[in-house]
Amino acid sequence: MTRFQRRNPVICFGQITYKWGSVLVELRLENYAVIDNAVVEFASGLNLLTGETGAGKSILIDALALLLGERASADVIRSGAEKAVVSAVWELEASAAKKVSEVLSENGLDPNTLDPNDGEGGDSLILRREVAAGGKGRIFVNNQPATVTTLKRLAPHLATIHAQNETLLSFDASSRLQLLDTFAASKLEATAQAFTAWKTLGDRIAELGRDEQDRLRLLDLWSFQAREIDEARLQPQEDEKLEAEKRVLANSEKIYNAGMNAFDLLYEGSASTSATLRSASKHVEELSRYEPRFKTALEALDSARISIEDVGASLRDYAGAIQASPERLADVEDRLAALDRLKRKYGPTLDDVVHFGAEATRKLQEMENKDEVLRDLRQKQAAAAQVYLLAAKALSKARKDAAKKLEKLVESAINDLAMKAEFQVAVTTTDSANSWSAKGLDEVRYLISANPGEPLRDMEQAASGGELSRVMLALKYCIEKTSTGAKKASGPRTIAQRTMVFDEIDTGIGGRAADAVGKKLKALARTAQVLCVTHLPQIAAFADQHYLIEKKTAGGRTKTSVRRIENKERTEEVARMLSGAKLTEASLRNAEQMISESA
Repeated sequence: MTRFQRRNPVICFGQITYKWGSVLVELRLENYAVIDNAVVEFASGLNLLTGETGAGKSILIDALALLLGERASADVIRSGAEKAVVSAVWELEASAAKKVSEVLSENGLDPNTLDPNDGEGGDSLILRREVAAGGKGRIFVNNQPATVTTLKRLAPHLATIHAQNETLLSFDASSRLQLLDTFAASKLEATAQAFTAWKTLGDRIAELGRDEQDRLRLLDLWSFQAREIDEARLQPQEDEKLEAEKRVLANSEKIYNAGMNAFDLLYEGSASTSATLRSASKHVEELSRYEPRFKTALEALDSARISIEDVGASLRDYAGAIQASPERLADVEDRLAALDRLKRKYGPTLDDVVHFGAEATRKLQEMENKDEVLRDLRQKQAAAAQVYLLAAKALSKARKDAAKKLEKLVESAINDLAMKAEFQVAVTTTDSANSWSAKGLDEVRYLISANPGEPLRDMEQAASGGELSRVMLALKYCIEKTSTGAKKASGPRTIAQRTMVFDEIDTGIGGRAADAVGKKLKALARTAQVLCVTHLPQIAAFADQHYLIEKKTAGGRTKTSVRRIENKERTEEVARMLSGAKLTEASLRNAEQMISESA
C-alpha cells in the first residue's frame, strides 16, 4: 500500500463515493516569523493544531495562505534572515491531478512534472514560495518558476481557508451568488452564451446609433483603413514568400558559386565524382567477367553515378537561373516594409490584416444602409433577448430550488451546533435589462433569525460573533460536503474533496456549542481533509491527528516549533486547555474521558 493510498481512502455513502481529491501531506517553513525551521506532516481526517495563546498557531495557516496566492510581505521574514521560505506537498487523486495538469498547461508549465506515486493513479504537487527582504520573491511549482496568478488558479483544486471572524460581509454580490451556484452545480454556459450574443448585437446597434459627428468621424476612419488594406492587394503568405526570395537575392553570388562548385565536383572535370565512378565501373565490369557476384556491385555503382549526375545537373540548372538583381531586391524590401507597416497597425499577421479590412468594409456597408441594418439588428436582438430570458429563468428556477434545499440543510446544521435559529437563502430575480449579466438575473442574500420570534435579517447583521462562527461553519460544511447537491445524477458518482482549513472558526463559543462544533468538524473530516486551529478542549478531543505549537526561548532567541502528539502528551495538552498551565488529576481524568468519548 502506497502513502497515497493510506492518506486517500475512499468512503461510500449510498450513491456517492467520496475521495480525498487533494491531501496536504507536508508543510515546511524556514525563517518564517518566529519559526526558524519546521516540518509538519499532515494526514487525511481531522488535523487539529493547539497551543498557548501567542504560540503562533495561526502562523501555519498564514504560511499556507501564501502558497494559495495570498499577498506576501517582507514582515514575515525571521529577524536576521535574508528570506523566508514556505513549501508544501500535496498528493492528488487522479481527477484532481487532471484539473491541476490543465492549470499548469494553461500557465505555461509542464504538467508532466507531476510526480506519479508508484503507478497507483496519484500524483504529487510541490509548491514553494520564497519571500526576500527586498520585497521580491520567487515561486516554484514542481521546481518550475511560476507566478502568484498560477498559485491562485491552483488554489481552488487544493485547499480553501476559512479564517477567524470571516463573515459574508466580505463577500460581494458575485461571491454570494457563487456560493449558491457551487452548491447547486449550476450550469452557466447556456446563459453566458445567450448573454454574449444579446450584448454583441446591442453593441453593434449602439455603434450604428452614434450621433452624427461621431458617425462621420468613424466613417472617415473606416474608409481610410479599408482603402489602405484593399490597395495593398495582399496575397496569402506573401510576406513569407518574399522573405525567402529576399534571402536568395541578397546572397545570389554566394549561392551561384556554391551551386557551380558542387556541380564541378560532382559532374565536370576528369577528377569529378561522376568520372571517378565511371572509372571504377570499368574495373568492376572487368572483374565481374571472372566473378559474377560483382555484377550486383556494378549495378549499384551505375545507380549511384546516375543519381550523382542528376544532382549535379539540378545544381547547375539552379545556379544558372540565379540572377543578381539589385532592382528586384530593392522592390522586395520595399514591399516587405509596406507589409510590416500594415501588420504593426492592424494585426500581427497578414491574415489579421485581411480580417481587419473585412471588418472595416462591413462597418462601412452597415453605415451606408444604416436604417435597414438597424431594423435587422433589432429583430435579431429581440430574438436573442428571448433566448437569454429562457436560459436565465431556467437558471433562476434551479437556483431557487437549490436555495430551498440549502437553507434546510444549513438550518439543520446550525441547530446541531447548539442554536435555535431560522435560516433562509433569498434569491431575488429581476427582469430589467440593465441588470442582465452572464450569470443571469439573480441576487442572493443569506438571512438568519438567531432567536425565536425575531425577524430574518442579513446574516452579518443579525448574529453575534460566536453565532456567526457557527453559521459560517454550517454553511461551509453543507456547501463543501454537498457541492453537487442540486445536480441530478443518473447513477453513482464520485466527488473529489479538497483540503479545508479553519483558523479559529470556534471564536466566541464554548461549552455545549463547542462540543457540537467538534462533532461537525469530525463529520466533515470523514469526506474531506480538515485542518483546524482551535483553543477549545472540547474540539481538540475530536482530533484524528493532534499537533502542538510551542514557543520557547533558547540562546536569546524565541523559536516556535510544531510537533505531533499522541497518547499521554495529547491527554496532557487537552487537560492544559481545560485547566490552564497547572495540570490536576481532575483535569487529566476529564481530558481522558473527553478523548475517549470523542473517538
